[in-house]
Parts: sequence; C-alpha cells; structure tokens
Amino acid sequence: MTKAVISNPPTRHFLSLLDLRAGEPMQLIHRAIELKDRQHAGERYEPLKNRVLGMIFDKASTRTRVSFETGMIQFGGGAIFLSARDTQLGRGEPLEDSARVMSRMVDGIMIRTFDQATLETFAMHSRVPIINGLTDQFHPCQLLADMQTWYEHRGHMRGKTALWVGDGNNMCHSYINAARRFDFRLRIACPAGYDPDAAVLAAAGDRCEIIRDPVAAAAGCDLVVTDVWASMGQEEEQNAREKAFADYQVDRRVMDAARPDALFMHCLPAHRGEEVSAEVIDGPRSVVWDEAENRLHAQKALLELLLSPA
Repeated sequence: MTKAVISNPPTRHFLSLLDLRAGEPMQLIHRAIELKDRQHAGERYEPLKNRVLGMIFDKASTRTRVSFETGMIQFGGGAIFLSARDTQLGRGEPLEDSARVMSRMVDGIMIRTFDQATLETFAMHSRVPIINGLTDQFHPCQLLADMQTWYEHRGHMRGKTALWVGDGNNMCHSYINAARRFDFRLRIACPAGYDPDAAVLAAAGDRCEIIRDPVAAAAGCDLVVTDVWASMGQEEEQNAREKAFADYQVDRRVMDAARPDALFMHCLPAHRGEEVSAEVIDGPRSVVWDEAENRLHAQKALLELLLSPA
C-alpha cells in the first residue's frame, strides 16, 4: 500500500509590505483594530498559546521589543530576546546554520538588523516565518501601525496624498511600498543626495514623486510624516546631515501648507528642534502616541496571520 504524501505549504515570511497578498493589507488593519478593541475591553484571547517567537536584535530597540514581546504574552505565547552579544551569531556562526537550528525550536523569528540580505538569508534557511523588525532597507511593521492610525483617524487612505519629509531611508522606502499596497499617492521632500533607492522608487511608477521644497510638497496633503535626520549607524554623519536637512524640518509652515485636517506622524524617537518642531509633534494634529501604541496591535494581527496553528 502506497503511503500518501502530504506536502506542506511554503513558509510565509514578512520581509517587506510587498510580501502581503491581495486583500491582506486592509484585512490586517481591520483585524488590528478588532484586537485593539478586545484588548482595551480586557478580553483574554490566546490564539498563540504555547507558541514562541525568537527575537534577534542587532540594533537597539524600545518599541519593537516591547510591542512584540507584549503581543506574544497577550496571545498566550512567549518571546525570547536574543542579541548578537549573547549568541553564537556574535561569534561568527553562519547565518544559515543559526536559521536552521532556531527554526527547529521556535515558531517564528523576528529580526531587527542592518542589512536586508541578513533577513533574506535567514528566510531562505528557516522552517518558520521570518518577520522584518527593521533593516536599513525597510521597516514594514512600523507602516502597518501607521496605516492603522491613519485609518482610525481619517478613514480609508485610498486616493489620498501623504508627504514624507527627510531622508530617503528605510521608512521612506516602506512608505513607497505602502503607497502601492494601500493605494495612496506619496510625495517625498528630501535634499539632493538623500533620495530613496532608485529601484524602490521606480517600482512605484507615477504613484510617488520627489519635490525638493517641503512647503510646496505639503500643499493639499492629508498626512505629513518624518524621521530623524541620522538613523542608527549614521551618527558620524550627524553634522553633515544637520546642514543638509536644515530646511527640512516639519514645522508650522509645512503643516499650514497641508490640508486643515492633515495628520502628523513620526515613528519615534524624535528630536524636537531638528526634524520636527515641538509645536508640531506636541500639537493637536500629531497622532504619534496612537501610532506608537498601534505597533502592538498591528503586529499582533501580523503574528496571528503568520504564526497561528494550521
């Protein structure tokens, strides 16, 4: 008698927003809002009972670590914090070997690191989902939280216009991908020499455009977003970046050029007086605290999608 062969579906990873399938971006936003309501109501919901998330941190973190660890605990599971300093990764063990071993012991792996290739290598050799907690190329989990926040405050983002002010960095790249996945237009106000990756931008077609003047770019926008001028690993560029970005602070001039009901977002931590004025980030149009909290709820929706038992 021939034994039937059951093929397992391929492992799903979340390395960028483009890994989401048709319909899933808004499904995740709606689910995140449902999970938020249930958590605020004090309802116990544990779909990931006894499941474990491994969390590899090559970069420091506040919101990423707290949100993923809290989310797994609230879901009835657990999370293990791992730094290169405390594991064989810091002593030269090949990424492929670490991925093979870890994925036999945990149910998912979240990685916060520098090079996107590190994430991709892990994914190629992992039996379990790999989640991008941040790389120098993309920060997709933050964008899930941003999109949830925008939807909660202003409804569907389809057909609206967002403005990114500052460096063409990982957050900018993820906003470009978000424009594609959530069907809005994106303007990017950045100084010459700090443009987003040409391939990432080109893939978005005419949905995104670069406008050098942030005030002109803000005209009629529904959302204004920025980030620090020097990200982790760029500290030695701080002085040069302060000069390059001196005219790219999100202040009253920029917000006044946007629509009267335009929101302001920042992924945090923020440097008041540099990329954003205190008047804006602490003002009535800022939703940065809702945005920060929504890291928890949006990531719980993602964890439920990727880690729930089949």
